Amino acid sequence: MSEPHPVPLVETRVAAARALLRGIERNHSPAAFASSFGAEDMVLVDLIAWEGLDIDIFTLDTGRLPRETHELIARVRQHYGLLIDVVTPRAASIDAYVRKHGLDGFYDGVDERKACCKVRKVEPLKRALRGKKAWITGLRREQAESRAVIEERSYDETHGLWKFNPLADWTEDEVWAYLRDHKVPYNALHDRGYPSIGCEPCTRAVKPGEDSRAGRWWWEREGAAKECGLHQIPVRVERRVA
Repeated sequence: MSEPHPVPLVETRVAAARALLRGIERNHSPAAFASSFGAEDMVLVDLIAWEGLDIDIFTLDTGRLPRETHELIARVRQHYGLLIDVVTPRAASIDAYVRKHGLDGFYDGVDERKACCKVRKVEPLKRALRGKKAWITGLRREQAESRAVIEERSYDETHGLWKFNPLADWTEDEVWAYLRDHKVPYNALHDRGYPSIGCEPCTRAVKPGEDSRAGRWWWEREGAAKECGLHQIPVRVERRVA
């Protein structure tokens, strides 16, 4: 009797992600997926779309996103026929930041950069998650040292809901294998050396051998945590949640 062929690891990862997403829809509705339309997020967009899951998809349009990101959002809407909720910063908050720090004041220091992220990302996220029971992200442990201990599921005390990271244990190679195998559209900047894509003035291509998030806020000191504040929040881990 011949030995059974082993199931490729990426297929087991996909099956687990599908099962988790179905469980979120079943047990934690209304749920929302916060997508930046990076490579990982496109895996989740594809899974949610083809599974026909009742999970809202939204993105934070900071007002400083690259043209390529806007082009991908339009392509996703057309390709999948999905509704994408675009959440924007409050105009008064942007005006107040610019008056105090200048349009590009984030280059002046970490505090100024975090203040910009708070106005353009953190506050809009809070509004987007209001009334939701679950928040889904594309975070992976491999992405950065600051994300090495993220859990697949945890309770977010700040927003008062469950936070799920279905791709937490995926590798970069597995993400790209999925995108290629399923012909999933992705941001054109990935082909130009941008593994991580944020706001246009805050993101550059990485150099050979650099960390995948080295292109984010590159002017800040080497070794600093490359986070905007969306995910630097206290959580209570609970592994037994369905």
